[in-house]
Amino acid sequence: MGRSEVAANRLRFDKIRVSTMYYLYMLQCSDGSLYTGITNDIAKRFSEHKNKIGGRYTRSHEVKKILYTEKYRTKSGALKRELEIKSWRREKKLALINNPIKAPQQL
Repeated sequence: MGRSEVAANRLRFDKIRVSTMYYLYMLQCSDGSLYTGITNDIAKRFSEHKNKIGGRYTRSHEVKKILYTEKYRTKSGALKRELEIKSWRREKKLALINNPIKAPQQL
């Protein structure tokens, strides 16, 4: 296979590559506290938190359920939203969970 064939195959692969989606999520812990994070696989990450191999916080706070999610095309968008939400007081987080709005960076 020549260089031009390799380059053509690489271009085809780039076009069919599946885009990874990122998710912001909020979890409820058994003590009523909230945990906010991001992932590209919600089911896997939730399982990690439940099995105490997720974030440091959830190793000492039993995770009960996923309360809220948002979907992002980029990791950067999800990280920015995570930082924004982590800066909020609990009341504002609960208001978002109870009355979801579409974030500007979402799909």
